[in-house]
Amino acid sequence: MDEKLKIKLSIADRVYPLTVDFSQEEGLRSASKKIDSMIKQFEENYAVRDKQDVLAMCALQFASQVEQKKVDNAIDGTDAINRLNKLSTLLDKYL
Repeated sequence: MDEKLKIKLSIADRVYPLTVDFSQEEGLRSASKKIDSMIKQFEENYAVRDKQDVLAMCALQFASQVEQKKVDNAIDGTDAINRLNKLSTLLDKYL
């Protein structure tokens, strides 16, 4: 049974109360810490006037990392190889 957990996360000096699955807590807390660390880094390295700008840059940074992993995966063919292996296994079962 999935247990729900009430937690509070602090991001950019704001507290966000959330109800999450127990299995998500660690990942959410880690993500929150990474966001705050990135905010601090942007504020130290760039003349930032508004938290909104910093949060937008954080969102862009995280999204670009995800997209780059997709591109890298497509280039080395790992995803395609995994799909082909699954198809081959299914075909072997039916033949």
